[in-house]
Amino acid sequence: MSAEKMETRSVSNGAGPLYEEKEENLSPEDLSEMLAAGTKEVHEKAENTQFVKDFLRGRIRKELFKLGAVALYYTYTAIEEEIERNKDHPHFAPLYFPVELHRHEALAHDLEYFYGPEWQGQVSCSQATQRYVDRIHQVGQEDPVLLVAHAYTRYMGDLSGGQVLKKVAQRALKLPTTGEGLEFYQFDAIHSAKAFKQLYRSRMNELELDMDTKKRLVDEAVKAFQFNMEVFEELEDIGKTTQEDVSDAGMPVHGEMGGDISKCPYYAAKMAASGGTAYACQLAMAVLRHPTGQVLFATWFAALAGLAAWYLM
Repeated sequence: MSAEKMETRSVSNGAGPLYEEKEENLSPEDLSEMLAAGTKEVHEKAENTQFVKDFLRGRIRKELFKLGAVALYYTYTAIEEEIERNKDHPHFAPLYFPVELHRHEALAHDLEYFYGPEWQGQVSCSQATQRYVDRIHQVGQEDPVLLVAHAYTRYMGDLSGGQVLKKVAQRALKLPTTGEGLEFYQFDAIHSAKAFKQLYRSRMNELELDMDTKKRLVDEAVKAFQFNMEVFEELEDIGKTTQEDVSDAGMPVHGEMGGDISKCPYYAAKMAASGGTAYACQLAMAVLRHPTGQVLFATWFAALAGLAAWYLM
């Protein structure tokens, strides 16, 4: 990427290295833009699975949350094994950020919290997760450039929306405020998520890839979302046989607002993040006139910015 396409300014990462926040004039042929556009439809489908909608409502069965963490553990173990295998590959090396991004150790700590010190003997890889894991290993061993799609799908999504999901889970499951059971959602080595995501996307855009490879990466990212949806559906099926009580500690979803997305607080946050400041302010005022909106707005405004970034990934 040529120097004239961006302006840079230094952003300190606290415990980590110094990052540059880059304001880019992106092209539709940039990989980050192609991935965002090419996965938009499947991304929205994933967000509208029943499991995700229930999660955002705060209607979380503890047993399902634990099984979700198990699925993530096996998924991230596979991704990070293949990343380590291919860390020097020219099409992945610029995206190698183990200190900042790797999650399998944090997930191991979460599973130890939920299952105890002998947790490894109590968990197993589900069928849907195994299909996802098998694909990741196949890509890492046969076509490493496609690892970029899997890393993009998982890490950018978890980094963007993680803080919102952490707050919902912490409240619904009454987990300790000190973070036990939720280490997966904490990226301690990243001080500015926005700056880091800009760095990551700029690194993707600088990879020396032809158009055919970029299209294959978009196709692989779509597959990654589909694998995630299969895991969600599997958890939904398990939930149908689970009689555990759930609490309602989250946010209303679009379907509970009469189908009018403009009434959704997430939509207001998304508009604000994308530059629709005046519209978002008007919408926020309308929400505040409603008693329920007043409570939700006061509790969740800070969290919405994080989820908005996830929508715009």
